[in-house]
Amino acid sequence: MLDLASDIVARATRLLFPVGEELALWTISAGGRVVGSLVCEAGNWRLSWFNGADPRLAAYAGPVDGNVEALAAALGARLGFPVRLESLPT
Repeated sequence: MLDLASDIVARATRLLFPVGEELALWTISAGGRVVGSLVCEAGNWRLSWFNGADPRLAAYAGPVDGNVEALAAALGARLGFPVRLESLPT
């Protein structure tokens, strides 16, 4: 199920961003559900949360930079269980 959700997010991203722009994309999953995404475009990092994402995640205001593992650990600490970030091809 996560693979299907990840594929949908990757396809939607390819439609929204022109080919050739520097872009990196991760899905964020917790408790077996994809709950958000992390996008880096031209050095700018952005978290986006999907409807139904845990409010503790949506309220995250900490650093968002190139350290994806530290972000996953910080988000997991907020929830009390692991959060997984999976890199997607763009």
